Amino acid sequence: MQKRIIRKPELFSKIGLSDCTIWRMEKAGRFPQRIQLGGNSVGWFNDEIETWLSRKAADRVEVRKA
Repeated sequence: MQKRIIRKPELFSKIGLSDCTIWRMEKAGRFPQRIQLGGNSVGWFNDEIETWLSRKAADRVEVRKA
């Protein structure tokens, strides 16, 4: 199975966070790590981003139940 890589514009439209916020969250281990594609190009595996979003949604449900 081939993994799909998304670049910053698509990532920003999916999650609505700034570049700086994403970088801080990556550094803290709270967001999937980017992969270096070459030069100044970076991307993220789409399935890792989708998993992260699913966990955030699940956390929201858990907070409402508490």
